[in-house]
Amino acid sequence: MTAQRPGIGRYRWVICALLFAATSINYVDRQIIGVLKPTLQLEFGWTESSYGDVVFWFQAAYALGYLGFGRVIDKIGARLGYAAVVALWTAAHIAHALVSSLGGFIAVRFALGLGESGNFPAGLKAIAEWFPKQERALATGIFVAGSNVGAIVTPLIVPFITYRWGWRAAVVLTGSFSLVWLVFWLKIYRRPKDHPKLGAGELAFINGDSSPEADAPRALTNMTWRRLLLVPETWAYALARFLIDPIWWMFLFWLPDFFAKRYQLDLAYFGPPLVAVYLVSDLGSISGGWLSSRLIRSGFTLNRARKLTMLLASILVMPVMFAMHADNLWLAVAILGMATAGHQAFSATLYTFPSDVFPKQAVGTVVGIGGTAGAIGGMLMAKYAGWVLDGIGSYTPIFIVAAAVYILALGVLQVLAPRLRAVVM
Repeated sequence: MTAQRPGIGRYRWVICALLFAATSINYVDRQIIGVLKPTLQLEFGWTESSYGDVVFWFQAAYALGYLGFGRVIDKIGARLGYAAVVALWTAAHIAHALVSSLGGFIAVRFALGLGESGNFPAGLKAIAEWFPKQERALATGIFVAGSNVGAIVTPLIVPFITYRWGWRAAVVLTGSFSLVWLVFWLKIYRRPKDHPKLGAGELAFINGDSSPEADAPRALTNMTWRRLLLVPETWAYALARFLIDPIWWMFLFWLPDFFAKRYQLDLAYFGPPLVAVYLVSDLGSISGGWLSSRLIRSGFTLNRARKLTMLLASILVMPVMFAMHADNLWLAVAILGMATAGHQAFSATLYTFPSDVFPKQAVGTVVGIGGTAGAIGGMLMAKYAGWVLDGIGSYTPIFIVAAAVYILALGVLQVLAPRLRAVVM
């Protein structure tokens, strides 16, 4: 955790733990389709393009939901907004056990995408409410690290349940996790000023926002989508998300298949390589948030600290273009682990961008715009991956794209937001 004055409590980290748990569960429900891909393809006879269509419609719903839920969560708040999206995605996830056709899977994945799209707008809204700027990158890194934990847990528990009781049982049992989380969320979460367990010292610390920033706030008169879309910082965030989000989706939905095809691993054996990849990516998520926060405490400007962290993360991803050519399984695991760590470090730092430059009442909307852009990119990646794998049968073209987009995203940020100026509404 970051250094703080004596007498200030740490209850805000309880909230961060809840956000971490929600994201872990979100990714278990999301990734199960990737882990079950070989099983479902064998049972239902799906082609690579058919599987790509299932992913495509999840992404389409995610794009729509991200945009809508960002706005809704700004209006109704993180507590009720988070509860609503968790309830929706849980119902959709369990409904997977009831379908048997490609159209049925597309329908339930569409509903799942709508619900899961609210996770990051709600979580980032909560972080904006509960953490000062100098701690947001670390809190966001921990929050985002839940995605790695979900990705680690899924290949461990889903094959175990599937081999014993079938893939439908795996869907129902994993769906029960979020119901337990929902009870704790509604019991614990309140805004800081309304929370009975938050001391005055910690509340003042949360509201203090002592992070250094050289640029004066830039006035923005009202918070409408049209007005936000005229702000270059909105486009900086959205375009960066459009470029990098599809790579994480690709890792999430296609890595099990990569290990199965390249190294002839089945459901029982590709768990350990996936666990190793996502353990390394977890380190990237937390380290990226830690480094950015540490640089700020060391005297770097907010702008320099964030962008230097993203530059280092971009470099980590580049060797992924050679992953297909690794003859040794564990060499490929090392390359992919480094790439996913770089993604998570970049992503955790980028996720702080809306709360760094926009007022709290606009954070959810801006996050929604960026998430929609990222999901549209993910839709294109789903079609591209299906086309490449059906037509060429190699992951190399996909990994080359992955290696290039992070440095491009950083360039976009530098052009459209050369200094992280605070936008005041």
